[in-house]
Amino acid sequence: MKKTFLIVTAITTSFLSGFAFKTIVTKPNNTKMKKVTGIGGIFFKCKDPKKMTAWYEKHLGLNTNPYGATFEWYEGSDSTKKAQTQWTPFAETTKYFEPSAKDFMINYRVENLEALVEELKKEGVTIVDKTESYDYGKFVHILDAEGNKIELWEPID
Repeated sequence: MKKTFLIVTAITTSFLSGFAFKTIVTKPNNTKMKKVTGIGGIFFKCKDPKKMTAWYEKHLGLNTNPYGATFEWYEGSDSTKKAQTQWTPFAETTKYFEPSAKDFMINYRVENLEALVEELKKEGVTIVDKTESYDYGKFVHILDAEGNKIELWEPID
């Protein structure tokens, strides 16, 4: 009886040790890449961007700058990490939104832009341009299912 107990205990310990080791060294392959983490900016066309900016400053109290207005906030997942969302009126003649014919463009904040672009290419998403890097982050533009131009931004906050 004691011998059987020892054999069962040894087999059980061996099995559980193997299971624990496999769990520790195996990375789960079902984890999805975090994509959009927030809205990075709202951009829209108008006849007179300076007049529009002044109107929003006067009537809605936006704290404007030469680029529109910047809204600062803290990321929910890390309350110590400051972030921002940009609001910008563009001239109605701007070519920046092309190839979209729409009067607006949304900028989405993302993590790991390069990996995301590779994933989007595999999924058949239209990538409009090459990734560009600036001192405040990396950018690339894509088209959604209806041809709206979308700006993806991996910020350096």
